[in-house]
Amino acid sequence: MAENVTIARPYAEAAFKQADGAGALGPWSEAIERMALAASDPQMMDLINDPKLGEDKLADLFVGVVGDLDDTQKNFVRVLVENERLQVLPEIRDLFVELKNEREGTLDADIESAFELDDATLNTLTQTLEAKFKTKLNVSVSVNPELIGGVTVTVGDDVIDASVRGKLANMAAALKN
Repeated sequence: MAENVTIARPYAEAAFKQADGAGALGPWSEAIERMALAASDPQMMDLINDPKLGEDKLADLFVGVVGDLDDTQKNFVRVLVENERLQVLPEIRDLFVELKNEREGTLDADIESAFELDDATLNTLTQTLEAKFKTKLNVSVSVNPELIGGVTVTVGDDVIDASVRGKLANMAAALKN
């Protein structure tokens, strides 16, 4: 995985530079997301790894599956195909999003909750986290009943475990010592 990130970095940086220079970070972000989803599909992975499929055919097929790409994005796909790098598109997407967030001054925040959060609670939690991290957050929420209660929040390398499961694990560890 770390090797894939190393391989993906120059492609992500090149795509970001192109998108930023054209003032098209949003459209490029959406296009790279679709590319990453297509490249992650098991059937597409079989085609990517098929040595009988020529580069031009693979590039045309991939562009057809992804759909709605401008000429620069199609050329980006062709470069990835020529260099046998389509399989690292998920890592390219992740790195591109990091660069985009850095440019926009935002961070991604993953919130796991034991229960569905209503809008008011989510807004309050988001505002509190934005004040703590002193930046705008792109929040994604998922439900994990195994937390029993509360939430866990991941922002970059920081993890805030305010779940009942986490508190019980801490109490168990304290009792063992």
